[in-house]
Amino acid sequence: MPSQRPATLSSLRGELRRFAEAREWQQFHTPKNLAMALSVEAAELLECFQWLTPEQSARLSAGDRRAVEEEIADVLLYLLRLTDVLDIDLLQAARRKMKLNARKYPVALSRGSARKYSRR
Repeated sequence: MPSQRPATLSSLRGELRRFAEAREWQQFHTPKNLAMALSVEAAELLECFQWLTPEQSARLSAGDRRAVEEEIADVLLYLLRLTDVLDIDLLQAARRKMKLNARKYPVALSRGSARKYSRR
């Protein structure tokens, strides 16, 4: 069995682009439509946890866990497709945002607190 290269966000992004192109879906994959689809998929992920207690949400059955995995994958795929259409480097954007968050939420003021930075 030949060894495969490890998957990367870049390779997955390319696979997803080819998947959409083969189906001629580029016409539907506008930033607006992809953002809306991403929101819908995020809501479907949220629905998996609706009415569960925090404890139940941490101990999902095998079937519920599979459903959560599928919704998480849908969120990732739409997000990655959106970054492709808008030519955004997702990892670079995430690192930049983490730096901003580190300034907004300094450890000394944020450790153990869920309070928003603007409400401290």
